[in-house]
Amino acid sequence: MKPQLADPDQTSSSQMSAGAELALRSVTHSYGDLATLAAVDLRVDPGGVVGLVGPSGCGKSTLLELVCGLREPSGGTIAVGGNTAAMERLARCAFMPQRDLLLPWYSAIDNAAIALRNQGLRRAAARAAAKDLFERFGLGGFEAARPSELSGGMRQRVAFLRTLIAGKPVLALDEPFAALDAITRAEMQEWLAAALQADPRTVVLVTHDVEEALYLCDRVAVLSNRPARIVAELGVPVRRAEDRDAAVTDPAFVRAREEALRALHQGSRGS
Repeated sequence: MKPQLADPDQTSSSQMSAGAELALRSVTHSYGDLATLAAVDLRVDPGGVVGLVGPSGCGKSTLLELVCGLREPSGGTIAVGGNTAAMERLARCAFMPQRDLLLPWYSAIDNAAIALRNQGLRRAAARAAAKDLFERFGLGGFEAARPSELSGGMRQRVAFLRTLIAGKPVLALDEPFAALDAITRAEMQEWLAAALQADPRTVVLVTHDVEEALYLCDRVAVLSNRPARIVAELGVPVRRAEDRDAAVTDPAFVRAREEALRALHQGSRGS
């Protein structure tokens, strides 16, 4: 059973789960004299999953922080569900950073329930809401485990559950599987694809892995070197399959991966 969570518009989480439209128009950003983003335009439909790939240091993570209202753009506008103010964007976005940032002194279930506690739920109610989802997330039986007792993949599941349970319509995921080994990463990609099918949200995923972006996303935006601009937007020709290996070896998928890599190479050269 999905917990009913409060949000600024007093809509239910079942309404929010469809996601919210995300629109960036001519977004620029600078740190002092250092320009990081140059006129970025991007639109994501409610429930859409868009990947951002680009050279290291090009501003992908900064773009996520701007979307979530953690920073303000130097120019242009960002709207989440039609709301452009930073606090309104923050209220509608859940940000999952690259590291899981689980609190080592909390149990897995208390880590997952932090967002609900921050919304004012008592500990018992927050735990009960999180426990309903632990089995579905492959975490059943590990509610009382400390983060040090969990595998890397399980820690990431707890971190994603913490992000999802906040009830926000937009999820901003920053390299969520970067620290995992190749086998665990592939397993987590399959798991995340299934999780997003079961509980759709609008998602912006930052990753250095082109194959991961094409497997998990509906569309992939390729960014150039700093100051970053979008040099290509690629549709994903293959619907996500339960079997990741079958998806990534499909000839259409292979062609899309080659096209994305060419765009990434051109963008890294500033062309």
